[in-house]
Amino acid sequence: MSVLTDDLLARIHARAEGYDRDNAFFAEDLAELSAAGYLAPRPLLEVMRDQRRLAAAAPATALGIGMHLIVTGLARTLAERGEESLRWILEEAAAGEVFAFGNSEAGNDLVMWDARTRMERVEGGYAVTGTKIFTSLSPGWTRLSVFGREETADGPRLVHGVIARDGAGAAVEGLEIVEDWDTLGMRATQSHTTRLHGVVIPDARITRFLPVGPNADPYIFALFANFLLVVGAVYAGIADRALELAVEAAHRRTSMKNDGAPYSADPDIRWRVAEAALTLDGLRPELEGLARDVDEKADHGADWFRYLTGAKHRATEAARRVVDEAMRVAGGGAYRSSAELSRLQRDVLAGVYHPSDTESVHATVATRLLGPLP
Repeated sequence: MSVLTDDLLARIHARAEGYDRDNAFFAEDLAELSAAGYLAPRPLLEVMRDQRRLAAAAPATALGIGMHLIVTGLARTLAERGEESLRWILEEAAAGEVFAFGNSEAGNDLVMWDARTRMERVEGGYAVTGTKIFTSLSPGWTRLSVFGREETADGPRLVHGVIARDGAGAAVEGLEIVEDWDTLGMRATQSHTTRLHGVVIPDARITRFLPVGPNADPYIFALFANFLLVVGAVYAGIADRALELAVEAAHRRTSMKNDGAPYSADPDIRWRVAEAALTLDGLRPELEGLARDVDEKADHGADWFRYLTGAKHRATEAARRVVDEAMRVAGGGAYRSSAELSRLQRDVLAGVYHPSDTESVHATVATRLLGPLP
């Protein structure tokens, strides 16, 4: 049973406008969601359904919280397949720790296949040096998942690990958070730049050693499956809310040209609302079907990445089309910065920047169908 009660969602929705206007972190949302048990590890299908509802109320809150749920989902997916090495992540999350991602780097279009950040072996662990961008939950995380490149005698490899910050805001030697998040949309995520100056990760918090370059390690599958589906659900939730607002606007607006009849009686407006709904309706069976397959350990073999990247791509692109149709139905009032649809329009644009981007998705599918480039 979901902990997202109507009252909780109403409070979260009421705060979303202020967070966006003030470029402020969703601290109250995080506190309420944590107290309600929303951050506890759960099956991916349950998480995805709840994320969609949360995103309809407050997209930036859902996206930020989603980063925690992706880390815990990764650990849970591995545990369900018999790998217990990350069980401690689930235990710490259940105890109230808040996880975030520090993976993105400026200029790194290889994303998870290589890193500009450097890992150096030191006594008892690894020292991390580099700059991470788009670090959602910067004011609130207590655990940060990062990775970097280590140069070894046998060649380079990627080292993944988790930085601990005991109590949000507590100092960590070598950790610098640059409060530079001032963006068009998804403002409440407060995804500040994170600079790492030799931050030491103990051996006990190293989560994976992987080769440089694409690979099918279960860790990568678990990461991609949770990231792509949870992010896709957030944008589907934005589209859900945009369609609701389009329907409300069509009933509310009246036409002088048609003797005061509501716009809901205008054939062109009816077509736009129907087109938005038709675009949106295909997302639920795809996203939920893939989430169920992950939970039930279905075997799609080498097609998994085609399906997962395609689902995220279709969700974000569909959401953009739905919001655009809603803006047209709502008319010029939606163009005001104070309008909820205006905020949704800005938030939905962030979807194009999440991995896997459009170019990467098409390259993945082409490689699966046509083989690698010569």
